[in-house]
Amino acid sequence: MKDITVYTSTTCSFCHMVKDYLDSKGLKYTEKNIAEDKEARMEMMKMGFTGVPVVIIGDEKILGYDKAKIDAALED
Repeated sequence: MKDITVYTSTTCSFCHMVKDYLDSKGLKYTEKNIAEDKEARMEMMKMGFTGVPVVIIGDEKILGYDKAKIDAALED
């Protein structure tokens, strides 16, 4: 099983959709809320992202709620 990290913010509806999707698949993930965690925000920005959600599955980085990309990253 690949490690999954999701960068989110409290008011982001797409972030909630990503978490709900991962939950529906029974997947465990680490959530990093950039609104509450300055270090998480800096980590995400160092990767070149300024918006959420950012889903990291193994080495794959996915911006936004993209089920096809999430599923493809899980299969690799």
